[in-house]
Amino acid sequence: MGHRTLRLCGLLLLSAAMACTSQPDAASGQEGARGGGDRPAIAGWEDWKTDFGKATVPLEEITSGGPPRDGIPAIDAPKFVSVGEADRWLDDREPVAVVRRADEVKAYPLQILIWHEIVNDVVGGSPVSVTFCPLCNTTLAFDRNFDGRVLDFGTTGRLRHSDLVMYDRQTHTWWQQATGEGIVGLYAGEQLTFVPTQVVRWADVKTEWPEAKVLSRETGYDRPYGNNPYRGYDSGPGPIQRFFQFGRRDRRLEPMERVVALEHGGEALALPFSRLAERRVAEVEVGGRDVVVFWAPGTASALDDGSIARGRDVGTSAAFEPVVDGRRLHFEPAGDGRFRDRETGTVWSITGRALEGELAGRQLTEVVHGNHFWFAWGTFRPETKIWNGR
Repeated sequence: MGHRTLRLCGLLLLSAAMACTSQPDAASGQEGARGGGDRPAIAGWEDWKTDFGKATVPLEEITSGGPPRDGIPAIDAPKFVSVGEADRWLDDREPVAVVRRADEVKAYPLQILIWHEIVNDVVGGSPVSVTFCPLCNTTLAFDRNFDGRVLDFGTTGRLRHSDLVMYDRQTHTWWQQATGEGIVGLYAGEQLTFVPTQVVRWADVKTEWPEAKVLSRETGYDRPYGNNPYRGYDSGPGPIQRFFQFGRRDRRLEPMERVVALEHGGEALALPFSRLAERRVAEVEVGGRDVVVFWAPGTASALDDGSIARGRDVGTSAAFEPVVDGRRLHFEPAGDGRFRDRETGTVWSITGRALEGELAGRQLTEVVHGNHFWFAWGTFRPETKIWNGR
């Protein structure tokens, strides 16, 4: 049974569960996280080594996503090809996640991530996991070094608030992908360290990082890479949206609005793509930290058309520290998806690289951020403020 069929079968299971299960009391704590007797309220619990007695969320909030554990298989031994070879099967508009560590750059096409959701890898000598939850549009990377060991992640087959619930194979702790928080098991209550990652169009990867290593389609699995199994998911109300989006809804924005999600110093901020598309540049402060956010058109949605290369243009964003050599810079749009700082007149790309001018060749420091759907960010960070476009 294919990935899409499993997900869609899971819709029926999920709708039945929603019909017969009341929403848990968020204040119920550990008692609300248990089923009858000493058994947790999780089907198939006996197949796990997870300590279900240790949970930071009610287990009733965790639902089946359709596939079983590892039914959506993580890539554990990723192979890579050159930019030139990947250019044979990647369209210029396709979204690609990029991770830079030390002197190494690796690119992970969403056309592959959409079928696997997790890649356990090493970049610049550092173990990382690059993850993508299609239902929440959350592309996030994590440091796999944790508590003196290196963790390897897989898919539990479960969702919480529509978001991927991962597990590590070392302790069987369950982790919330959108937040990097341990929610069930040994490390419940602990936090993974985010690694900055950008989602840009393939054309930008070719231009900015011609030496990058690109995740190969030779994954060891037979999948129709390039196709989107969630056709029409972000294009308007449909059956997948209705089944997978449940619980409290924050009506300040439309559920499927893409937002730049920022968090620092106990504060959270969401910048809607619709407003960024008008301004192109936003200079904000989050938890006492100055951040500049760029937005540029030209990147296809991975969740629109059946072919990712034909997805509608949703644009992409990037977030950086607006400081070079201790000097605070202020930015404005420069046309053609580029940006200019007012202090030196240097022109910058969406990737934060100085293209021409006094600072040519310099690189802005990336800030951890996501291009989430609003419903996901609003659910996990209900206290978030929304940028008003000024």
